[in-house]
Amino acid sequence: QVQLVESGGGSVQAGGSLRLSCAASGGTFSTYTVGWFRQAPGKERETVTTLSRSGGIPYYADSVKGRFTISRDNAENTVYLQMNSLKPEDTAVYYCGARAGIAARVEVDKYAYWGQGTQVTVSS
Repeated sequence: QVQLVESGGGSVQAGGSLRLSCAASGGTFSTYTVGWFRQAPGKERETVTTLSRSGGIPYYADSVKGRFTISRDNAENTVYLQMNSLKPEDTAVYYCGARAGIAARVEVDKYAYWGQGTQVTVSS
């Protein structure tokens, strides 16, 4: 099984940037589809972006298209989320998720492995 640990969260003003990292261990990272998800207070966890094990075209939620970029470094067993032009509505706990299998699913419930989450707070 793969274990995931997120880092890089914090507080930033609107318009600012943050880069989240997710370090994986305990599994063959290159065989997992990975993604970033977020959960705001009182809301369900939602998919932000996913990237298949082979790379290719990532999926982005409409709310983050053009502002967020997912990338992975299989040699370093790490997935990143570059977040630019942050907005107050991006405030949430951000989770790294991973799923085995070739299908690059985007639904939250298709991901079996999760990190502990990292808080991102964007002030106006």
